[in-house]
Amino acid sequence: MSTGASLPRPTLAAPLDRSASARPRPPRGGAVRGCGSGSARAFPSRAEEAKPPQEAGRGRTMLGAAGRHVVCALSGGLDSAVAALLLRRRGYQVTGVFMKNWDAVDEKGICLADRDCEDAYRVCQILDIPFHQVSYVKEYWNEVFSYLLNEYELGRTPNPDIVCNKYIKFKYFVHYALDNLGADAVATGHYARTSLEDNEVFQQKYIQRPQGLFRNRFESMGICFIGKRNFQKFILEYLEPRPGNFVSIEDNKVIGTHEGWFLYTLGQRARIGGLQDAWFVVDKNVATGDVFVAPSTDHPALYRDLLRTSRVHWIAEEPPAELVQNKMMECNFCFQHKMALEPCMLTLNQDGTVWVTLTKPIRALTPGQFAVFYQGDECLGSGKILRLGPSLYTLQQGKDREKTAGDVRVVPAP
Repeated sequence: MSTGASLPRPTLAAPLDRSASARPRPPRGGAVRGCGSGSARAFPSRAEEAKPPQEAGRGRTMLGAAGRHVVCALSGGLDSAVAALLLRRRGYQVTGVFMKNWDAVDEKGICLADRDCEDAYRVCQILDIPFHQVSYVKEYWNEVFSYLLNEYELGRTPNPDIVCNKYIKFKYFVHYALDNLGADAVATGHYARTSLEDNEVFQQKYIQRPQGLFRNRFESMGICFIGKRNFQKFILEYLEPRPGNFVSIEDNKVIGTHEGWFLYTLGQRARIGGLQDAWFVVDKNVATGDVFVAPSTDHPALYRDLLRTSRVHWIAEEPPAELVQNKMMECNFCFQHKMALEPCMLTLNQDGTVWVTLTKPIRALTPGQFAVFYQGDECLGSGKILRLGPSLYTLQQGKDREKTAGDVRVVPAP
């Protein structure tokens, strides 16, 4: 990597209000190279090992970056490594932490977590910063993976990345950084823009935030901390098959069978045995087990312009003043990482949920995903999609029936 390259600024998150005298010292440990299981391991940097004990905490009292301790979450990937590098270049005292959240091998018998841990450790060696490993396998299972399975059984398509942010990164990881490592702030390799300068970040107090979407936004490579998998094979290891039918949305005919509605999400291609033509999932009925499909990727049954969310988590205001005053507010919407922002109108409900009316129909709106709202470049907040309005196909069918009924002529009896 060229040192003269123009690189993005790392995002400092979750500033921690803790006086220097109250901070516990990081645990000291030998430079063990292995990254096996264990609740926590510490690997000090060469520079830290060389410091006399009386000088170890001296930098904490300095002003500016040199006196600030930033704990950086390292995944073993490029983005978090660059974040640690940029923080180091800017003069912060950086500590790297690898979180092990999944304790199983992939389909080829390789433990990817151990390999990622080794990569994260090598990054810390190169940057000459302390390295720690923590295990949240139990916490991830209880608070993220169990949620994922429950959502699938309810017929929704969950976003485990957001739930992982909420419980693992911004709960257990933040408290580990605060209580065990004496951090002033934490950082990750996620991408975000903030109006706060570094000094303003450190002036903020750490507070528990409401449930919902956090500022971090990142590109997932498979299920969060589990990685790329054969999805159908993987999920069927944890959920019992629920055989059902593929049903044509156009004529209600059964055209094939499947092993469970939870294996399919709206908009995806359904590979139906014996059929060469492409069919796409447009709806699911959890009660009957039917998965409704349409014969084209742009079928009107895939397009909707209305949805309802769960109670929205608002980042700056709870909720925005304009929405409180008018009960309606124009903003922009997206529910996928790379999709363009779409104009919409929010209607606030008494329970904090919102109806989202889009200016144009969008393909494959999906229950279980998160609707994220923006004004300009500012992220306002998000809520989980719980209900969808009728599809364009359903609306057209209704219009056709009304037209047919209107065309019926009543002939008087002779």
